[in-house]
Amino acid sequence: MTTMNHFSVVPASYVFLRRDQSVLLQRRQNTGYMDDCWSAGAAGHVELGETATSAAIRESREELGVQVSPEALSAVAVMQRTDGTANPMEQRVDWFFVCDVWGGEPLIREPAKCAELSWFRLDDLPVNLPAHERLALDALREGRRSAVLTFGF
Repeated sequence: MTTMNHFSVVPASYVFLRRDQSVLLQRRQNTGYMDDCWSAGAAGHVELGETATSAAIRESREELGVQVSPEALSAVAVMQRTDGTANPMEQRVDWFFVCDVWGGEPLIREPAKCAELSWFRLDDLPVNLPAHERLALDALREGRRSAVLTFGF
């Protein structure tokens, strides 16, 4: 009898608002995951029936109160990742976007989850930043980009 390994795929979108050579990061709190670490200004899971781009727009509005258009988002990277074990129970697919133009002023809209917002220069990022987000920010700093395509939505 053959056993099948079942796992789930967890998709998420990340948005780095950028001005000059700095990106907006939030310091996480009370989430149970990477609390007290700095992470993308806006990020969250892609919901059923949603594209990665529409999730990025929604998360920007919900977490920062800013209006982002699809044309203002530029793909930095798409990352497939696991927990690094030999038998992961899930895989993650993360879309990283940068946005240079948005409407409104970024504010903390979810104070229970976000302790602070701050701008960091791409060449002087905080130490307590998730490793997978640092890889995406390294790609942004170095000017690397990737295409993001969707089909069937």
